[in-house]
Amino acid sequence: MRRGIAATALVASVALTASACGGSDSDSKSDGPVTITWWDTSNATNEAPTYDALVKDFEKANPKIKVKYVDVPFDQAQNKFDTAAGSKGAPDVLRSEVGWTPAFAKKGYFLPLDGTEALADQDKFQPNLIKQAQYDGKTYGVPLVTDTLALVYNKDLFKKAGITKAPTTWAELKTAAAKVKDKTGVDGYWGSATQAYYAQTALYGEGTDTVDATAKKITINSPAAIKGYATWLGMFSGKGLHKADTTADAYAHIQDAFVNGKVAAIIQGPWEITNFYQGSAFKDKANLGIATVPGGSSGKAGAPTGGHNLSVYAGSDKAHQEAALKFVNFMTSAKTQEAIALKNSTLPTRDDAYTDKVKADPGIAGYQGVLAAAQPRPELPEYSSLWAPLDTELTKMAGGKESLDKGLSNAETAISKLVPDFSK
Repeated sequence: MRRGIAATALVASVALTASACGGSDSDSKSDGPVTITWWDTSNATNEAPTYDALVKDFEKANPKIKVKYVDVPFDQAQNKFDTAAGSKGAPDVLRSEVGWTPAFAKKGYFLPLDGTEALADQDKFQPNLIKQAQYDGKTYGVPLVTDTLALVYNKDLFKKAGITKAPTTWAELKTAAAKVKDKTGVDGYWGSATQAYYAQTALYGEGTDTVDATAKKITINSPAAIKGYATWLGMFSGKGLHKADTTADAYAHIQDAFVNGKVAAIIQGPWEITNFYQGSAFKDKANLGIATVPGGSSGKAGAPTGGHNLSVYAGSDKAHQEAALKFVNFMTSAKTQEAIALKNSTLPTRDDAYTDKVKADPGIAGYQGVLAAAQPRPELPEYSSLWAPLDTELTKMAGGKESLDKGLSNAETAISKLVPDFSK
């Protein structure tokens, strides 16, 4: 998911503006190849080259279809697509973060894919990922990659501290962090203080969520949520617990410290696997430990299910839609997903893509093991937008500029404006 978390893709806006879009592509002739546009939102440095090469493979296999490949910075793509689709100028295919699917489907921007070539292998995909691509009984995306958060740790530092297994609760992690500090001199854990997506794990640990979509109730200020966020705040102070970083570069600071052995454990997703291996601490890939995120007092542990679907623009004409459906089928095939996993260390969405070669990557194998604890997001178009108010309030709380009660009260008020028909 890059969810606006690691938006390292750098693409000039002029390139995006100049890219032709599906239904109005003037390069396509009735007797010539159809040119479709694909907006990819993957990491421009570590992932995009793989997708660019696969586009060329598709074109070779389908000479009557050309693909205009555009890598769009993830943190810009949602708004850009929303604007483009509203003016009938969107790309034929979008690599859509799973949280965007219900919102764009509700607006009529995505084509239903049930019964189309794009979903010809539907039974091969993990059922919970297909469900997450659905809205109002129809399927609007084909899962391309999936992800979730995990506790990632430095096995060598844990071993030096006498820790033989990964902590399973936040309390155990606190104890482990203190041991690491005592034995190695480095901090044992550094948590994210600026992004609600990461703090979501503390809510799940108390058996709650931002909202109860079924009951149409805002639960961010419930006793369970307060307890969860109190636990989250408590992970920024104490022996071996790194203080909260509330700067704009916090994500990069945490990541850099971990990959270079300056902190023993963090919460992170599989989109950083290739970057883990580039750090001095993980030249030996086997040193990377991956475990389910710690659980809370409810005994539960979990993290949001993330990932990306390939969706087709409903505003394209028939010729472009047919070409787009063929392209989506190719890009989500078992063979292609295996190739993506081997090159990018991302997690496939279909079981037959987890070949022995793919599972030989300890990062992929480790994250595959924690997927069972991942929780799908509710079928609520506004759900992903609910994290924005929390990003603001949690940063203030972690930085000591606002109390827990005040911050959650402010977040509840802001969220009530996003889902006005929900009760508090």
